[in-house]
Amino acid sequence: MIIERTEHPSWLSNAYLVADRPGGHGVLIDGNGVVEPLLERIDRDGITITHILNTHHHGDHVVDNDRYKQRFGVPLVAHPLTAREVPGVDQTIEDGEELTSGDLTIRAIFTPGHAAGHLSFLVDGTDVFTADVLFHGTVGGTRAPGHTTFADLKSSVMDRLMTLPPETRVHPGHTTPTTIGDEWEQNPFIRVWRGLDPEGDEACQVRGTPARLVLWAPDYDGGHKAWVRFPDSGDDIVGGSQVTR
Repeated sequence: MIIERTEHPSWLSNAYLVADRPGGHGVLIDGNGVVEPLLERIDRDGITITHILNTHHHGDHVVDNDRYKQRFGVPLVAHPLTAREVPGVDQTIEDGEELTSGDLTIRAIFTPGHAAGHLSFLVDGTDVFTADVLFHGTVGGTRAPGHTTFADLKSSVMDRLMTLPPETRVHPGHTTPTTIGDEWEQNPFIRVWRGLDPEGDEACQVRGTPARLVLWAPDYDGGHKAWVRFPDSGDDIVGGSQVTR
């Protein structure tokens, strides 16, 4: 399998080329504005692109949709809820449905929380593209545009992704890859959800609103991610820059 990744220097968002082999078939997963290396690899290896896949609707993941469609003329595929937000979706895919690209089998896993129509994509049972739900060492926030709930995000991680085999390689929507096994053992959020580490109870404010700080952990961008608990509205996961300790 060929997996090629580019990372935007400011957004840190990833775009991926996934193909079965040189001279074979493949898909593009998300676009981040710096996809030239992916296009060069497609040309160099003679890969036939069959689909463009969107994990969710946020701009740092869909910026190249028009460019991809004009160049390759293949279906743009997303969850039905994402299709309501993203122009030009040609085909929708639901949880558990599969599509094929040459010798690749790609299964959609519905992983809401960060966005209502968020999908992860499991390729050949060995590699999962988790976008903005699960990262190396952290998880996605639940206050982004079109988000759903903390409960959805936790379920997407624990009930959907963490049930994959530990050797499954994880290709997130921002920065570096990891594995399901490594996140199961080392991710601070997952460790608390597993009951291995305790919840915190420090008083804090989130954009001026009083809350309790359940977890303060590193984020993929070098900053922090916070799990906070509000007395009236429950839990959220927010960027550390929103929190005053």
